[in-house]
Formats: sequence, structure tokens, C-alpha cells
Amino acid sequence: MNSRILIVGAGPVGLVASCLLVDAGIPVTLVEAASELPHDLRASTFHPPTLDMLERFGVVDSMIAQGLKCPTWQFRDRREGVVATFELDRLKGETNHCYRLQCEQWRLGDMLHERLKGQSDLAEIRFSTKASAVRQTAAGVELDVVGPDGTAETLKGAFCIGADGIGSVVRKSIGAAFDGLTIPEIFLTLSTTFDFREAMPDIANIAYLSDPTEWFVLIRTARVWRALFPVDPTLSDAEVTSPERGEKLLQGAAPRSQPYEVLHRTAYRVHERVASSYLSGRLLIAGDAAHVNNPLGGMGLNGGIHDAFNLTEKLIAVVQGAPLETLSRYERQRRKVALDVVQQTTLRNRAILNTREPAARQAYYDDLRRTVDDPAAHKGYLMRTSMIQSLRDVATIE
Repeated sequence: MNSRILIVGAGPVGLVASCLLVDAGIPVTLVEAASELPHDLRASTFHPPTLDMLERFGVVDSMIAQGLKCPTWQFRDRREGVVATFELDRLKGETNHCYRLQCEQWRLGDMLHERLKGQSDLAEIRFSTKASAVRQTAAGVELDVVGPDGTAETLKGAFCIGADGIGSVVRKSIGAAFDGLTIPEIFLTLSTTFDFREAMPDIANIAYLSDPTEWFVLIRTARVWRALFPVDPTLSDAEVTSPERGEKLLQGAAPRSQPYEVLHRTAYRVHERVASSYLSGRLLIAGDAAHVNNPLGGMGLNGGIHDAFNLTEKLIAVVQGAPLETLSRYERQRRKVALDVVQQTTLRNRAILNTREPAARQAYYDDLRRTVDDPAAHKGYLMRTSMIQSLRDVATIE
């Protein structure tokens, strides 16, 4: 039987899965609808265990050189200032990386792409190739694609991994439901050269600023600060992304006499959804194809990479002779994380930021302060929010 693995989507999840399979000597064909890897400002937060995983590819030192280590992060009240500062050095002994790393995800994508190009005997990469349908046959899987010249073709392989995002063709072929909700606000992200430490000297590189009427998030990268604001969803796209709106929001966050220099602005709707199934026979999904969530906590990118490591471990075993049922453990483990950890954490973060009832806000703040002041609780909180604990917990699920 053809042992080639077909992978749809050349984002970080698809690229990580491809590298892991190729390293195991398994040929892959990676198809991507775009003409090249995007260099847009999507996710940028890498959690400690994700960096531990990526070490095997020899890319982490370069990521650190191009990024920014963030050893602390904060919850703040927009008016009162710091509520709680979490210190990731309390994770010593649990990880090789006691910090969050701010490094745009496209930088990792470029490194993994170069790595695959150096293994062309096993890795075939097809850009400008759109997947339209996938099905299982007696001999494996067939993936219908349309190439850059409009020519239709059917690729054949042993398995197909869908890392093709929220509109996943592979998920639809599995027949999985994608139930959940759409967050009512539109999220507007603005990248500015202004250093918010000038306005808030005690701000951490990652700060969540709570407010009953307009919360926001500030994240420092190696080159810019990124500010995320919730915006009225009834506004048109042009109104949401207008320079005037961006200026008003930034001036509200930190008033200054000069206008803000904004290098990038992106508006997007946010969903909280988990697929009802992560696999059907030889068809599998991972990353945003399997689960999507709001960005508060940086869990989407990291969870997707964790999916790729978990899935390929089982898939390599099956290719080497383990029973096909081995793959079902991937679904049991990673779907539980998406439901019980990723969604619950991101929803709680959003609740803390925009709760309007004063008593509830105070209760959140008191709980955060108690957690920070208790060494065991502080570390436990970091173990959960850095995603170390979830990796250890699901390892026990058979």
C-alpha cells in the first residue's frame, strides 16, 4: 500500500506534522491553497512546552533570536493598574523554557519550510493547490485538488491529515459537526511602534487589561507592541479598521499628544468550536480544523502544535504496523484538552476581562491575588495556563 501521507494546509500545524513524519522516514505531500507561506501577523505566543517540543527541529534558538522572551505576564485593571503578575520562572524543573516567547508564527513556518525543502526525497510541497474533496478507498485515501493552472488531479496516499483551518475540507469529509458559538465582538488588532512602558512603567510584556466597558490586551514583540480591542460587531469592516477608530482606541488606552504610528491592523470574528470527531478511519484533523477559540491566552497555535505531535506519534506507529485503532487515542486525548482546558481557559480569561458586575469583578481579582500570593497555587496556575499540565494529564488517557 502507498505509505505517503497527504497533508492539507501549510500553517504551523501542517508543517510540524510534515516534519515529524519525514523525520520518521515517511513520505508526505503537503498541499497549500496559497501561492506561498503567509507573512501576516497572526498568533505570536509560544508556551514553554511547545518550545520544548520544537527543540527537536533545531529552530528554537533562531526563534528566540528573532523573538522576545516574556518571563512574566499580568492581569491589570484598566484604571487601578496591576492586579496580579505571574512569574514563569516558578516552572523551573518542569520545562527548559521558563517564559512565553513572542515570535510571529510565520517565522516558525519559514524555518520548517526550509527544513522540508532540504528533505525533498520524502517531502513534496505543492503551493497554489486547493483541496476540494477527500475520500477513503480500499487502498487508502484520495484527495481531489486543483493546481495552479486550474488542472484537477487526484492524489493518493495512506492517510490524509486536515490542517486546513476553520473551513476544513477534511473535517467536512469526516462528517464532523463543528458546534459552538461565535463571540459577539469583532476583535481588532493594531500593531504600533509606541512603547507602552512610557505610559505604564510597571507593565509586563503581556498584559490583559480588564474593564467593564472596554477591555483590551497589550503584547510586546521584538519589534512592535500589539494591542487587541473588542469592537462593536454591527460596524462595517471599513468602520472597524478605519485609522480614526484605531487612533481613538489607542489614545483611550494610553493618551499621548502625538498620533500613534500603526503598522498593521487586522479585524476578525472569533469562534469557540470543537469538532464532534477528530477522525474517521484514515482521515484526521488537527489545529483550527479541529478546534477554534478566542486568542486570550495564546492557546490556539500551541494547542494545534500539540495536536500535531500527538497525532503523528500514533500515525507513525500505525504506519509501522500498529493497529488502525491506535489513532482513536489521539481523538480521546486531544479533544478532551480542547473541551476541558483550551476552551475553559480562554472563556474564563474573557470573563475576567469584561465582567461588568462590580462584585463579580472583585471576586475575580481577589481570586487572582490569592493565587499569586500562594507559591503552590501560583505554580499550579502556571502549569495549567502554560499547557504543561494538560499534556501530562492526557498522557494517562488510553
